[in-house]
Amino acid sequence: MSELIPKSAEIPDSDYVIVGGTGDLALRKIFPALFWRYLAGQITTEFRLIAAARTTMTVEEFAAMLRPFCADAIADEDDGEAQWAGFIALIRIVTLDVVSGEGGVTLAELVNRRLSPERPLIFYLAIAPTLFGAACDTIATHGLAVPQSRLVVEKPLGHDGNSARAINKLLLNVFDETQIYRIDHYLGKETVQNLMALRFANTIFESQWGNHAIDHVQITVAETVGVDGRASYYDKYGALRDMIQNHLLQLVCLVGMEPPAYFNADQVRDEKLRVLRAIQPIAPADVVRGQYQAGKVNGAPVTGYLDELGEASNTETYVALKLKIENWRWAGVPFYVRTGKRLSQRASEIVITFKNRPHDIFTKPGAPAKPDVPNRLTIRLQPQEGLRLQLTSKEPGPGGMRLFPSELNLSFDDTFDQRLPDAYERLLMDVARGNQTLFMRLDEVLAAWDIIDPLIADIKKHALYNYKAGSMGPIQGDSLALSDAHAWIDPHEGDA
Repeated sequence: MSELIPKSAEIPDSDYVIVGGTGDLALRKIFPALFWRYLAGQITTEFRLIAAARTTMTVEEFAAMLRPFCADAIADEDDGEAQWAGFIALIRIVTLDVVSGEGGVTLAELVNRRLSPERPLIFYLAIAPTLFGAACDTIATHGLAVPQSRLVVEKPLGHDGNSARAINKLLLNVFDETQIYRIDHYLGKETVQNLMALRFANTIFESQWGNHAIDHVQITVAETVGVDGRASYYDKYGALRDMIQNHLLQLVCLVGMEPPAYFNADQVRDEKLRVLRAIQPIAPADVVRGQYQAGKVNGAPVTGYLDELGEASNTETYVALKLKIENWRWAGVPFYVRTGKRLSQRASEIVITFKNRPHDIFTKPGAPAKPDVPNRLTIRLQPQEGLRLQLTSKEPGPGGMRLFPSELNLSFDDTFDQRLPDAYERLLMDVARGNQTLFMRLDEVLAAWDIIDPLIADIKKHALYNYKAGSMGPIQGDSLALSDAHAWIDPHEGDA
C-alpha cells in the first residue's frame, strides 16, 4: 500500500531531466526509485520526468523497457496498473546528443513551458564522466543553467585526484558548488543515517565513542557477485577506486566524525572532512590486495577474474586496509576496512568492538582467567538492515554465575511495518528539497583521493594475492588484523 507522507517530507513540484535516461542506471535505479516515490505520493501529477538520450524511442517503448524493473512496485499496489499508467504519463522522451548539442533546443522548449524560480530543475547525468563537461555545456548553451537548476553526478569522479579536479572544474564552469550533488548511494541507506541518530541522539553511545572505550573498528563490504559483463570497466578502477575511495571512506567518516553544532549540510560535511584529513598515510604493511580465482559461491561454480576479463591484469578485486585517525578521539584505535567481490556472502557491516572490562569480579583469585567476550555494536547496512549490541549476561539457572554473550537486536524489517525507501529514493528527493547533507562536497572528494592516490602511485609495492571465490578473501587479509591481536569478524551467517 502507498505510504502516508508527512508534510515535512513533501517535495516541491520539479522537473527531473535524466541525461542518459534510457541507459542501465536510469532503468535499474533512477526511474524505479521515482516510481516508488510516485506511489508514496511525494511525486505528484505536476512533476515532469524527462528521459534525454541519443536513442530515439516512444514513451510506450520506454515503458516496456522500464516495466520489468518496476514489477515489484506495481504488484505491491492494489491499483498498481492504474498507478503505473499515471506514472508513465509524467514521462517525456527527448533525443539528445550532449556532444553535438543536437536536441538541446527541443529539451529547452519542453523545460521552458513550466520553468519558474520556485520549480527545481534537476539534471541527473547518468552517463560516463567523460561526457559530463559536454553535457554541462549543452545545458548552459540552451539557457537551462538557471539558479534553480541542480546537477546530480555519480561517483567515482575520475581515476585519481588530478582527473577528479579536471572533471569537477568542468562542472564548476557551469554550476555553482551549491548546485552540485555528488551522489554516493551508501549515504542514502536507512542504517547509515541511523548511525548518526545512534551517536548524536543517545548519550549512552556518544559518551563511549572514542579511544577511552573503543578497542577497534571494522568495516566490511562483501559481495558475492563478480564483475561479469563489467570486467573491462571494472579493470580500470579496481576495489581501491571503486569502493574504498568513496563508499568505505564515507563510512569511516560517519563513524569517526565529531558532533556538528547543527544537523545541516555544511556542518556535517565539515566534520567528515576533518576525519579524512586526520587519516595518516597508509603504510605498505597495512595494505592487502587480492584477486579472485575460480571457486564456488553459494554452492555454484564460478570462474576467476582473469577468465572473465580475458587477459592478464594487476587489478585488485579485494582490498583490506588498516587506517589510523590521528586526533584526540581516535588516536590508538585502528580502523580495519575491507571489500571484495566473489566473497562467501553479501553483507555490509560496521562492527565497533569495545575494550574489555578492566577487572573481572567473577573469577576467583588464583583461578584460570576465562576468555573475555567484549561488547560489540554491529551496524548492518545490507541486507536486512539493523543494529545488534552484544552484551554479557548471566546464563539462566542455578549453580553459580555463568556468563554468556547475548544480543539486543533491532531489525528494521521486524520493527517497521512499512517498506523502507531505497537509498536512491531518499537521495533523489533530497535533491528536490535542496538538501545536500548526504552528498559529497568537492573538498571531501579531493581529500579522499589524497588518501588513495599514494597507494595507486605505488601499486607495484603492494603484492596481489589470489583467493578462491566463495572465501572471505586472501589469508593475508586475515593477517592484517591478526598482527594487532585482532581478528576479522565475519558477517553473521544466515543474515544474508
